[in-house]
Amino acid sequence: MNQTIAWLLDGPPWVSYQARLGLLGQSEDDSRVLEARQAMLTHPQIQGLLAELAEWPGSTLKNHKDASHLLHKLTFVADLGLRAGDPGMDQVIERILDQQAAEGPFQVQVNINPRYGGTGQEQWAWMLCDAPLVLYSMIKFGLGDHQRVQAAVHYLVGLIRENGWPCAASSTLRSFRGPGRKADPCPYANLVMLKALSQIPDLRDGEAARIGADTLLSLWEQRRERRPYLFAMGTHFAKLKAPLIWYDILHVVDVLTQFSWLRQDARLEEMGAIVRSKMDGQGRFTAESVWRAWKEWDFGQKRSPSFWLTLLAHRTLRRLDASLMQGK
Repeated sequence: MNQTIAWLLDGPPWVSYQARLGLLGQSEDDSRVLEARQAMLTHPQIQGLLAELAEWPGSTLKNHKDASHLLHKLTFVADLGLRAGDPGMDQVIERILDQQAAEGPFQVQVNINPRYGGTGQEQWAWMLCDAPLVLYSMIKFGLGDHQRVQAAVHYLVGLIRENGWPCAASSTLRSFRGPGRKADPCPYANLVMLKALSQIPDLRDGEAARIGADTLLSLWEQRRERRPYLFAMGTHFAKLKAPLIWYDILHVVDVLTQFSWLRQDARLEEMGAIVRSKMDGQGRFTAESVWRAWKEWDFGQKRSPSFWLTLLAHRTLRRLDASLMQGK
């Protein structure tokens, strides 16, 4: 493991930064952490992302699986550790705050085909497959206590049902609903809602989080029989992929292991074991599937181990390992 960490510290500055925090336990004010963070902020690839995000919300969102959309780039820079006050971030944050729905969630520009219940026109709206990601990002940026962010939290958490979060959307989208039964939970909505709640200490142990987590774990148990809203947990789901954009095993395990009361759940341990089995002899992980929109990044290829993917996997597995040791 020491060899793997040494390798990560020689990787891109955002990997070194997060490895120092998440694997070595160094503090934010450690000189080595500060150096890595500054190198991250000035790196051309990060500067490129910030230049794109300055145009938030960017192009109209027509497909939530569009890895090139600014929604996913926003989430990625939040995962990297950017926050309010960093160069370029306040402008993005203000643009997000300016487009809050009357209900509370933050909106993006969408265009939903009428056959799916939309208007067929560009409009500001939100859905449970995008609003939680914007909320997660805002909390990670350091705005968790902001009144508008709290309004979004309150509304979105309140959409929980006995079987998890449904497919839900802004009232401006008329009768929009994804390709599934109305009574079913939406797996992706549950994943991204849990991603947001994992960052809110007061809600991390709450009823909504517990219902959502059990929904995902039950879907894993019943993966051969159930595929609500066409979200399957089969061969493609089990492939390692970064960044954490869609419904795949590493994204699910990364989110669920942030709830300490879940880490000894046999279903989660089973998914964790699958992730662990993909580690090579040097403790590194290689992408098994890639997003073409991210081909310039180290995780955008399947030929060699990825620094970022290796960091994500080890950070996730460490949470499971710590829990197992506590259980003994």
